[in-house]
Amino acid sequence: MTLLQIMSDRDAADVKLRTGDDAVIAAELNKRGITFERWPLLAGLSGDTSTEDLLAEYRSRIDELNGDGRYKFIDVARIHPSDDAEWPAKAEAARTKFLDEHRHAEDEVRFFAHGQGCFYLHLGDEVLATVCTAGDLVSVPAGTLHWFDMGTRPEFVAVRFFEEEDGWIGDFTGDKISGGFPTLDELTAA
Repeated sequence: MTLLQIMSDRDAADVKLRTGDDAVIAAELNKRGITFERWPLLAGLSGDTSTEDLLAEYRSRIDELNGDGRYKFIDVARIHPSDDAEWPAKAEAARTKFLDEHRHAEDEVRFFAHGQGCFYLHLGDEVLATVCTAGDLVSVPAGTLHWFDMGTRPEFVAVRFFEEEDGWIGDFTGDKISGGFPTLDELTAA
């Protein structure tokens, strides 16, 4: 379930809003300069759908979003649980990479075609935990302090939009704020 939980940046227990209503989520994020949309899930697509087929199926939506040609690199990131004995360590390493607060020089735009992940947006004196699930598109503006949690058992397929080939370069703040907020697993269990 898509979810937005807005908390004080000083006290995660100070929850100002918790909602799963898509319209409320879009309105709250949009008034803070964050784009949030729901795209229809296309029948027959799954976490195993090839990158080529996924991009082809969403081509009209992708072209509409990129009407000005701003995004020169569009790809698909995918993480799936595996029976491989090394998978738990690989999953934890991938998760840990994104858990610290950072910002980017360009917008971070993601469409979740499968699975889920949570963007934590640190805006002024608020932290907005935004759990994105299949069908959600979110655009985090350049310079926005945030972190991302894919959970202890990561599983998602996301279309990523980049202006530059090396678009995911994080400028990490060194602030350990993320440790004081509920994880993706805790948010979705509540």
